[in-house]
Amino acid sequence: MAFPSKPLTQLLGSNGPVHALTYSSTPSTYILTGSADRSIRLYNPSRPAAAPTTNPLAPPTATQLIQTYTAHGYEVLDLCVSADNAAFASVGGDRAVFLWDVATAQTTRRFGGAQGHSARINAVCYGGAGESVLISGSFDASVRMWDVRSQSGKPIMVLGDARDSVSAVLAGEGHEVFSGSVDGRVRCYDVRAGRLEVDVIGAPVTSLKRTRDGKGILVGSLDSCVRLMDRDGGGLLRAYKEEGFRNDEFRCRSAFGGNERWVVCGNEEAKGADGEVVVWDTLSGKVVERVRIKGKEGEAKKKIGRDGKEKEGRNVVSCVAWKENGRGDQWCCAGTDGIVTVFGRP
Repeated sequence: MAFPSKPLTQLLGSNGPVHALTYSSTPSTYILTGSADRSIRLYNPSRPAAAPTTNPLAPPTATQLIQTYTAHGYEVLDLCVSADNAAFASVGGDRAVFLWDVATAQTTRRFGGAQGHSARINAVCYGGAGESVLISGSFDASVRMWDVRSQSGKPIMVLGDARDSVSAVLAGEGHEVFSGSVDGRVRCYDVRAGRLEVDVIGAPVTSLKRTRDGKGILVGSLDSCVRLMDRDGGGLLRAYKEEGFRNDEFRCRSAFGGNERWVVCGNEEAKGADGEVVVWDTLSGKVVERVRIKGKEGEAKKKIGRDGKEKEGRNVVSCVAWKENGRGDQWCCAGTDGIVTVFGRP
């Protein structure tokens, strides 16, 4: 089975880098994005793209854009969708977890305040029986758990073992909660038994993904390496590296694809306006594809960095999502140029 590397469409509308990207729950008809422009956008990629315009000054028309959700006052950093597609949660610089009703485009709950996080929230996911809990991880080095069904604004549990910013959270089997943090650790909590297991990665953790059988965890980190770790023993099952692949600055999120046949991750080493996604065979650890991501014209122009020095522009693909949680035949990616590119089979 060949890797689905044919570009199907590009989703426009974002006015800044895309930080969060996910498909809706099964059948994964829609794509949600969260970006630096403080907005969340809902797209239908199967709709026809906008017709080309003869006016070069006219803004692009986002015909595949279904809805825009605006309530955040700061950039949106992560999203998660409920199994019934009726709600989703978002987090970012607001220091609160926003729970949205998809149909009305309104927030139904906001978890935060005096009992909430004291800094930006980097990650969020559903957990618990019937998705009754939201789990959030923050720059304040804590993981907080919120009861969606309760009217209380207080977290039901605070996990404060991390020594640096929590960059990824994941709900495991039963009462397990995983967190990855900048201190280079992946922590697994059994919240019912009160037990904590720590795996040392050694580099800041950027993303976490479970295998379907729950026996493996895919860990992205800022040492240009993606690792498949054994859930039970904590050992390294496979390391995914490649000459010319670099991830040591951006939070590039890795993912499984093709029923866990492949591991995919964006590449910081890409130069110019076009980005790149590197694809490894999950079992062998060998690179099987390097997919070019067509970027926005002008993205390659030199820019002034935070240090005041001129730097070469580049399009870094920081997030990748696969349809039907890795089981579908379509995937998408986005990054610093704000364009979502959707790929599928020829």
